Formats: sequence, C-alpha cells, structure tokens
Amino acid sequence: MTVSPIAVATEFVRAIGRQDVDALAELMTVDHRFIDSLGNMAEGREKMRAGWTDYFRMVPDYALAIEETYTEGPVVLLLGMAQGTYSSDGTLKTENRWHTPVAIRAFVKDGKLIEWRVYADNEPIRKLMSKT
Repeated sequence: MTVSPIAVATEFVRAIGRQDVDALAELMTVDHRFIDSLGNMAEGREKMRAGWTDYFRMVPDYALAIEETYTEGPVVLLLGMAQGTYSSDGTLKTENRWHTPVAIRAFVKDGKLIEWRVYADNEPIRKLMSKT
C-alpha cells in the first residue's frame, strides 16, 4: 500500500506535536535532509533524531498549527504557525512563549520524508534566547 505524501507530512506534524522523536525518525529516510530558514542543513536520520531531541529540550511544547496544505507529486507545502515556549532549564514560563508564521516544504519518497525545509522568522525565539 502506497502512503500519500500529504499523509506522511501530516503524520510528521502530529509527531512533532507529541515531541515523539522515534516517530519522527521512523518517517525519515536514512539520508533525510533538514534545512532551516537560514539555509543550514543537517543530513541523516540519526543526526536529526539527536537534533529533534535537543530542540524539544529547548522548546518542550513546540508545535505546528497547519492552516493550509498544498501538494504536487512528492512535494507537500504546509502553511501555518510554529509556536512553543523557550526553556533553558525545562521550566515553561509564559513570558517565554513565542509564535511565528511558518512555511514548510516536505519532499516525500517511497512513503518517507527525504527533506523537511522550514521557512520561518526565528527572531521571536532568538530574542528569548538572548535574555538568558
């Protein structure tokens, strides 16, 4: 049974909302690429497993609220909001809550994410990080 690209991308968003690193890794190809909004790239499922683990320590309630989804073949475009609470010590403080518009380009191959590219303004979380 073939899994549609939109189903794979949607399940990845759900796994992010649960902070489920194992589910995220299961949805990635071995040579998965993550590209952030500054163009920085991390390659490899295991490297991204560690990257997501670290990110969820820093933003324990990170979530995506997807409002629109478009698909063309193996590419899925997700539009919405990224949000969470920055934490340097595991404590979730209201004053460290942030949100920003986000666009994500997901490229799916054989039912797995080969690429997850994020376009977002990271300034809200950068400001919070600079305070600590």
